[in-house]
Amino acid sequence: MDTRRRLLEASAQLFRSQGYTGTGLKQITAAGQAPWGSLYHFFPGGKEQLGVEAVTHSGARYLKLFDRVFTRAGADIVRTVADFFQLSVQALEDSDYADGCPIATVALETASTSEPLRHACAEVFASWQTAVTRRLTAAGIPETKAADLSTYVLAAFEGAILLSRTARDTRPLHVISEIVTTTLRRSLQETEHLSSDPSRSPERS
Repeated sequence: MDTRRRLLEASAQLFRSQGYTGTGLKQITAAGQAPWGSLYHFFPGGKEQLGVEAVTHSGARYLKLFDRVFTRAGADIVRTVADFFQLSVQALEDSDYADGCPIATVALETASTSEPLRHACAEVFASWQTAVTRRLTAAGIPETKAADLSTYVLAAFEGAILLSRTARDTRPLHVISEIVTTTLRRSLQETEHLSSDPSRSPERS
């Protein structure tokens, strides 16, 4: 792994576990096994630029993970969401509740203090919502409803992680996972029912 990537990986991990403001540049270079001068060589804008690129990097990695989980789940969006919640349960337990969402931790700290970081976090969240919306639409849910459901899924997921980290208990993730997957399953069933009943189609309403 090259120096630039090591710095991004180290930043993403440290921001996820201890926050943006709680992470120093010397700590990042030490964790990334990089000389001090290399940080400003690769990120002349300093910590803010590094933060923006680390957020983008982490967001892209999570999106790829989502795609892998979706494939492993047999293109079943409900199972994919359930599996993603379970991965977060495992990550929290394995890290002693330090390994939360890499984007939310930064967003909560910087949304009102750094426009570049706020924008980077917003872009990542939007890409995740788009991915869920696309899968729900492919499963037959109308696009507008799919977009609303994807917002609900993401908000529920992020809130459950926050509650679980704060309580040091993964029960919120388990509870919300069950509620979210039940909601998605019901929405898919309702869509299938409407599509099989021509008298209830939008054209006849």
